[in-house]
Amino acid sequence: MGVFVLLPLILPLTAWPIARLATQHLHPRTATGLLSAMAAVMALCSTLCLGLLMVVGTAQLPGNPLPDGWSDPEVRESVPHDEIVGKAAIPVLLAVVIGCARTLWRHCRVRRQAHAALAGLRDTPVAILPDDEPYAYALPAGPRDRVVVTTALLACLTSRERRALFAHERAHLTARHHRHLLIVQLAARANPFLLPLRTAVSFVTERWADEEAAQSVGSRKAVARAIGKAALVSRTTPAPTLAALAAPGPLPRRVAALLAPPPSARTWPPLFTAASLALWSAAAAAALSATLSANSAMTLLLLHAATPL
Repeated sequence: MGVFVLLPLILPLTAWPIARLATQHLHPRTATGLLSAMAAVMALCSTLCLGLLMVVGTAQLPGNPLPDGWSDPEVRESVPHDEIVGKAAIPVLLAVVIGCARTLWRHCRVRRQAHAALAGLRDTPVAILPDDEPYAYALPAGPRDRVVVTTALLACLTSRERRALFAHERAHLTARHHRHLLIVQLAARANPFLLPLRTAVSFVTERWADEEAAQSVGSRKAVARAIGKAALVSRTTPAPTLAALAAPGPLPRRVAALLAPPPSARTWPPLFTAASLALWSAAAAAALSATLSANSAMTLLLLHAATPL
């Protein structure tokens, strides 16, 4: 296998071009599912590879509690410079575990804080906070999802723009965007090469909600004005680290997209176009990356399984 066992760690680099192409040429709904699934697969393969590299490289060290059979020469030869790679994998894998654990802990903590801030308010789909700071966000709560908005923000919007704002936040809840955002956050913690996918998913989930709001209120310009006003007057939310609070993304790009014709409902551009060919090439490269990652990781796993304990 040689250096190919290291491919799961660097092949996520191939996800960079498809992230850019997907945000430009795919419907936001399609791009969200594609990019979040790709991030999850590549992150899992990368983390599994780190764990197996650590086992292979350290199994033969004195005092290691792993079975002696795992230090078989055939296993060690599958990894170049196995001792160095195995020792280096330990702090990297530890950083991945700690980073993902901190992300989950912070997500749960902020979610609890957001729910605690609504204590005493009526249990309605829309929670209006008497706050001088203008902000709004979607708060998932299982069967009782809520849209939270302050009186300060409502005072800045017209009636139609308020409808657009509520439709936008409800779209986040209906499509469960917080799950996609949490997945890509964890994936970026597992492998920094997946950071572009986190940024791209944050943008396309906002675009998806924008398009749903435009269909709901029947005016793309009203949604553009609503998000523009909200961005100008809003500073931050009280829970900026909650994955459910979708990042606003590049506002000029969102407004420009809303002032342009709506995106095609097709899940993929027409076949014989430059955009389609570029996307198919990037998707094939990403699929190949995921396949090779899984293959390398499973090969190492099978080597361990075949080695007597």
